[in-house]
Amino acid sequence: MNTIRTLGKRKRIALVAHDNKKKDLLEWARHNAVILAKHELIATGTTGKLLEEMLDRPVKKVLSGPLGGDQQIGAMIAEGKIDVLIFFWDPMEAQPHDSDVKALLRLGVAWNILLACDRATADFILTSPLMQEAYETIVPDYAGYLNRKVV
Repeated sequence: MNTIRTLGKRKRIALVAHDNKKKDLLEWARHNAVILAKHELIATGTTGKLLEEMLDRPVKKVLSGPLGGDQQIGAMIAEGKIDVLIFFWDPMEAQPHDSDVKALLRLGVAWNILLACDRATADFILTSPLMQEAYETIVPDYAGYLNRKVV
């Protein structure tokens, strides 16, 4: 049986960007600074530092992605502490922590959170009227998986 998780009016938004996409994310964040100011921001190390300076507001920072930040964000998703993941990743460049990147994206889908990997999707999410109010989302039921018989 699925459960419902209520996302508050003030969403917890994780912001992550690969090096070649940091400029794009910063430009997007500057363009959406007024909307982002209404929400709690969490980011991986370098991205968080750049966002904090540019937006002139606090950003909760975890480690840099390759040093464990992607995994920290993933753990926060699994714990229900992230509502939205905006991850501008670089599809043209191999990443030394590619397995972490895939795991982070997989967790976003597994826990049914809002997930944008490009500017167009991020724009649609951020400008949705649902971003400005509480929202009930369905959390998949993994009881069958957790209770499976393992030989």
